[in-house]
Amino acid sequence: MQLENPDARIILDEVSGVELLRENAGSFVGLQNGDTPRFISHFWEQHDRSDVWALFQMPCELTTFYDGRTSLLRWENGEGDLSLSPQARIQGIEAWKKRGVAIRLTKPCPCVLYDGEIYDQSSAAVIPKGELSRTALWTFCCSQEFRVELEKIDQKRNVTNATFVKVPIDLAHWQEVAAERYPFGLPSPYTDDPTQWIFHGHLASCTDALQVAVARLLGYHWPAELDTQMELAADARAWIDRSAQLNSLADDDGIVCIPAVASEQPADSRLLSLLHRAFEDGVAQERIFSETIEGADERDPLTLDLLRRGWKPALPNDFNSWFNRLLDAAGHNGKSLESWLRDKFFDSHCKRFNQTPFIWHIWDGHREGFSALVNYHKLASSNGRRLLEKLTHSYLGDWINRQQDEAKRGAEGADARLIAARNLKAQLELILAGEPPFDIFVRWKPLHQQPVGWEPDINDGARLNIRPFMAVDIPGGKKGAGILRVKPNTINWNKDRGKEVEKLIEDFPWFWDWDGTTQDFTGGDTFTGDRWNDLHYSNAFKHKAREAAKNREVQE
Repeated sequence: MQLENPDARIILDEVSGVELLRENAGSFVGLQNGDTPRFISHFWEQHDRSDVWALFQMPCELTTFYDGRTSLLRWENGEGDLSLSPQARIQGIEAWKKRGVAIRLTKPCPCVLYDGEIYDQSSAAVIPKGELSRTALWTFCCSQEFRVELEKIDQKRNVTNATFVKVPIDLAHWQEVAAERYPFGLPSPYTDDPTQWIFHGHLASCTDALQVAVARLLGYHWPAELDTQMELAADARAWIDRSAQLNSLADDDGIVCIPAVASEQPADSRLLSLLHRAFEDGVAQERIFSETIEGADERDPLTLDLLRRGWKPALPNDFNSWFNRLLDAAGHNGKSLESWLRDKFFDSHCKRFNQTPFIWHIWDGHREGFSALVNYHKLASSNGRRLLEKLTHSYLGDWINRQQDEAKRGAEGADARLIAARNLKAQLELILAGEPPFDIFVRWKPLHQQPVGWEPDINDGARLNIRPFMAVDIPGGKKGAGILRVKPNTINWNKDRGKEVEKLIEDFPWFWDWDGTTQDFTGGDTFTGDRWNDLHYSNAFKHKAREAAKNREVQE
């Protein structure tokens, strides 16, 4: 009968006669945050999740075991602004801390394994219950049969989370198929993709070794390395142990200059040492894996994980072959590591990490001039101002002194290098001072909490904190990149989607009928709530706002 069909829909096909998935699973849509730039961050933008950020699973592009693990949610243990926001919808709680399958709501509805994290509204978490195992659910949701049945019910490109559990399932059949396909069960969390938070951090087993190597040289660690409680495959933990052996080669202050500066070795020499160590560690780890598989008790967790993935050695027999393969993969065949660092690294870094870089390449615009790679996490830390001063006066200062000496001796090109370096120093000093256009503006913070000078809050995200470095182009630099080697293509400060609820004009004048005045705007007559970002406020204006806020507190 038609009334027995899901939602009493007319289905022009033979009724299967088996029970619906909803008898064996629940389907729950994910959280809607209402202000993505404020509440969502890539994990590589944050140094420490602490009590502010929670792992946040995003929708996948393709069906695979582990994907979409790229982001963090500013959840603040459920007690922050997100939980109180009228624009947010806190959904999917029923699935949190449970295991299932996350399915994207847009066809062809690719899916990944779901391990209980908070997740985005673009996916549904399907959680098995009763006799249905997670393995059988996964096997079914990956199948063409699932999509055929889904299409019979709903032909629209976007489907609702409830539609997923209205498809029929032959429970006994899929339990049997799952047992045959996954005799060891589903694989534990593992990936060689550095854009996933479960990545182990070792460059001898990853999809972009040079990028990972530079990040490690600058002192970056992946979330899986820092979280001993994160569920991971045994071989991921083995790689993490190897990654720890590379830490002694990491830079102490998060500044690595490409030329030799201030008694430090040039960046290519330091990176080459790290690559050598990583290769040796990788060879040693692969030997352990091989020996483990050869004689092993198949109940051993490491053996099981390796067997699941059909593990085979991936490294060449010698370092030079491996190193050349890395340069080939980076599109830099036949050129030096130094030239890759100087000319190609930052562009590749932006592309790999969704145009939101966490290693910044700062330069003076001269082909043979001063260049430095800087760990953004350290630059935006509580010691960030001191670090920027060190870059400006110690590292760049040493380079300027050398160019002055060379200019006196009549060295070729020294005068041009000296001019370029002095221009960069002047711009770095303007960033330290923070007057427009070298200021930081955060639209969700009241005027009296806006940064004065280089006073970044890493929780505000790289998009806002990078703006002073892109404010004014330098001679020889790329258009729109400021003092960065290239411009991160998707970074801009246009109006964000959505509207704000009404706020006090003295705290948030930019939400009051903004007329395009970019500096020291005091507000219009009508609250519009438009989420403008392209504003600047002078330090004097901010100090005045801070004094006014203090006076209000006293009066209250």
